[in-house]
Amino acid sequence: MERLQLAVGGEAVNSVDDLTPEDLGYAGLVYEHSLGEEKYTFIEECRAPKSVTLLIKGPNKHTITQIKDAIHDGLRAVFNTIVDKAVLPGAAAFEIAAYEMLKKEVVNLKGRAKLGAEAYAQALLVIPKTLAINGGYDAQETLVKLIEEKAAAGDMAVGLDLETGKAHEPVGVWDNVTVKKNSISSATVLACNLLLVDEVMRAGMTNLKQPQPE
Repeated sequence: MERLQLAVGGEAVNSVDDLTPEDLGYAGLVYEHSLGEEKYTFIEECRAPKSVTLLIKGPNKHTITQIKDAIHDGLRAVFNTIVDKAVLPGAAAFEIAAYEMLKKEVVNLKGRAKLGAEAYAQALLVIPKTLAINGGYDAQETLVKLIEEKAAAGDMAVGLDLETGKAHEPVGVWDNVTVKKNSISSATVLACNLLLVDEVMRAGMTNLKQPQPE
């Protein structure tokens, strides 16, 4: 009932005796439709609805679940874009640009900081490597192309075209700022925690079974 109120724009009342024209909503089309053994009421052509329902059909439960996940991911991506009011170029363009910037800064560093920056820069290349492998292309060859194209392109973003395997400007391919920031932050914290581990103790069931004295 609450969603119906949001959809048609009306106000819920306890009795029709208190009903006023201001309480009424609007729907251009209301009908009942049977899907399998279930009957559903469809309310369409509403004016500026604040609640909607997506009808998902599929041959089996697995397909429907995949469609639901895709829709959820898409809606979440749009929501993040609205909240962030910004996007990042996708197709591994951000990682390639970050790699190039870190490599330029490495020359100004010394000692462990230099080794850490080099390792971090190499770790960023995991994303373009994975994209290349998933697209069926040679990872190392693709990385060389991307790095060379980025160096020649200057400030322009350069990403991987999965259809051709070539470097190009990722027009229409975007990443969420929040998602990218969280993924990099989480990976960095995890790597730092692992580096703090100076010893690993492994105890399996075989180690726990001690021979009993006779």
